[in-house]
Amino acid sequence: MAFHPINRFATRHVKKGDEVVIIAGSQNGKRGKIIEVVTEKDRVIVEGVAMIKKHLRRSQANPQGAIVEREGTVHISNVMKAEEYDRRRAKHGAAPATA
Repeated sequence: MAFHPINRFATRHVKKGDEVVIIAGSQNGKRGKIIEVVTEKDRVIVEGVAMIKKHLRRSQANPQGAIVEREGTVHISNVMKAEEYDRRRAKHGAAPATA
């Protein structure tokens, strides 16, 4: 299977710092701020969403090792700007999503 490079310079509908709502998947309806956009993989890291457990090996900083909880990535097609989401929900008479 050949690797097709992604257009790194294509514009995205969201950017770092935007308030977004997850519109699909197991995290559906959650809301948060974008921490990072991973353009190579078309994914975003949203604050407080898709939490994963990262196992750290022993080091001077963590003599016993550690299990750290941090945000995982969500595909960019599964997020929508919160303002746009709320506007659409109000238009159709439904309550806005909560945090």
